Amino acid sequence: MTILIAYDGSDDAKAAIAFAGGLFRGQPAVVLTVWERLAMTSARASAGLMMTIDQSGMEDEAIGQAMSELAQRGADLAREAGLDAVPRCDVDSVAVWSTIVDVADELDATLIVTGTRGLGGVRSLLLGSTSDRVLHHAHRPVLVVPGPQPTT
Repeated sequence: MTILIAYDGSDDAKAAIAFAGGLFRGQPAVVLTVWERLAMTSARASAGLMMTIDQSGMEDEAIGQAMSELAQRGADLAREAGLDAVPRCDVDSVAVWSTIVDVADELDATLIVTGTRGLGGVRSLLLGSTSDRVLHHAHRPVLVVPGPQPTT
């Protein structure tokens, strides 16, 4: 059994890790952080207009390093929750949800675990939630874990 956990550092992603750890203690897990290249983010932010961005790649390198560290922190949380976890960081090819589904297929993951909401913000409102897309496009079981309830 291999569990793939989508992790973006959000409270919902942390809740998903904690829940999976409680259910599947001792099982192998891959904690996946997917990130988007700066050029793609900028192009999407321009409401679909294509634009050329002159960059040396240093920005993407810095973002990639930060995302690798985020994946490592997620794997650390998963190990603390009782999973035998390793980090993985991938650049999205088309969309975050598509990369999650592709990695699950590559790993032949038994289960995909994701939180209900991530750090997508406005983009997720426009494109639909990542967890919803994973749920509807994956060819394997998906566990969508609700985030912590806000205290009043």
